[in-house]
Amino acid sequence: MTTPPYDFATGNTNPETFPAEDFAAAAAAAIPELTVELNRYPGKLGHARMRRLMAEREHDREGVRIDPDHIVLTNGSMQAITLVAETLCADIDAGGDKCVVMEAHNYVGTIRAFDAMGIEMVGVAQDAQGMRTDDLAEVMDRLAAEGRRPRFIYTLATYQNPTGAMMPRDRRQALVEIAAKHDCVVVEDNCYGDVHFEGEKPPALYALDPGPRQIYICSLSKIFAPGVRLGYLTAAPEMLERILAFRNDAGPNTLAAALTAAYLDGRLWQHVEMANAALKTKRDAMLAALESELGNLCSWSRPVGGLFIWLRLPDDVSVPALQTAAEARGVTFADGANFHIHGQAGPYIRLAFGFPPVDAIRDGIAELGAAIRDIRGA
Repeated sequence: MTTPPYDFATGNTNPETFPAEDFAAAAAAAIPELTVELNRYPGKLGHARMRRLMAEREHDREGVRIDPDHIVLTNGSMQAITLVAETLCADIDAGGDKCVVMEAHNYVGTIRAFDAMGIEMVGVAQDAQGMRTDDLAEVMDRLAAEGRRPRFIYTLATYQNPTGAMMPRDRRQALVEIAAKHDCVVVEDNCYGDVHFEGEKPPALYALDPGPRQIYICSLSKIFAPGVRLGYLTAAPEMLERILAFRNDAGPNTLAAALTAAYLDGRLWQHVEMANAALKTKRDAMLAALESELGNLCSWSRPVGGLFIWLRLPDDVSVPALQTAAEARGVTFADGANFHIHGQAGPYIRLAFGFPPVDAIRDGIAELGAAIRDIRGA
C-alpha cells in the first residue's frame, strides 16, 4: 500500500528522531545477557528491568512511588484497555449491566474494542478543557436514578485523542470526587502524558486519589515508537490480581522490553526532551500553515502536547466531500465521526503532525486548504 504524500491520518511518532544507532548499540550490549530470559516465558508481569524503569518514570512525573511488581507490561496500551474492560465487564454475558462512561469523542481503537465486547458507551460532553465534569455529574446521577451502575469511567485526561484537550487540575479533582460518590472505578489512559511541549502538567488521577478505584494505563508508543508494542498498567493489588486472571498470552514480549529498557535506562527524560522538541517544531509548523491557509475559514485546537490538531470545517464543507477532494491532492486525514462513540457525523477532522516532515506539513496543509476552497467554489 502506497503512503500518500501528505499523511495526516495516522498518529505515528517521528521517524526523524528515532535513535537508531544508540538503540542498536544498546541492543547489541543487551542481547548476550538475555540467553536465559529469552528461553523462558516472561510471566504475567513482564520484564523486570522495564517495570522498574516505568516505576521510576511515574515517580519522576507524578511524585508517587509504585512497586514495580504492581506494574504489568502489555502489548501496547490497547491490550491494557481490553484486559481492564474484560475484567470489569466479566459478567456481561450473565446479564450484568453493560455501561461504561467516557468522553463522547474518544480514541477509535477503544471505541471499536468496547463495541466488539458488547459494552454500551455513555458519552460525556467535552470542551476545550476536555471532559466536562458538570456533565459527568449529571450523567452519573441519571444512571444512578435509573438503577444503573457503570462498570467504570474511562478518560484520556491529558492531550485527549482526538481533541488534544488537557483537563485542568480542578476538573481532575472533580472527576475523582464524582467517582467516589458513585463508588465507580476510574480508568485513566495516559499514553500521551509525556508528549509535552509547554506549560504545567496537572497530576495524573491516581496521584490525586491513592485509593483502590484508580486503574492507570500508559505506553511507550508515543515517547519512543509504536512498533515496539509496549504499554503498561498499574492498579491496587487486589484489582491487579483480577486483571491478571484474564491474561492468557503467556506474558509480554521480553525482547522488545529488554532492548527498549537497555536504551532508555539512564536517559529516558533526555530522550523525551529531544523527541518533544522536534514534535513541537512540527506542531508549530502545522499551526502556522493552518493560520496561513485556513485562518478565515476554519477553527482548530492549539494543543500543548500530544500528536493531534482537531479542526472544525466550515458548515458548507462535508467531510466525505473533503476526503475525496483532499485525496486527489495527496492529503489524508481522520474523519471526526470515527472518533465519536456513536459514529455521529460532524464538521470535524483530526490532523496528525508527528510523522510527516516539516516541509510536507506545510505543503500538505496548503493542499488541504486548496481542496476546501475548491469545494466552496472560492
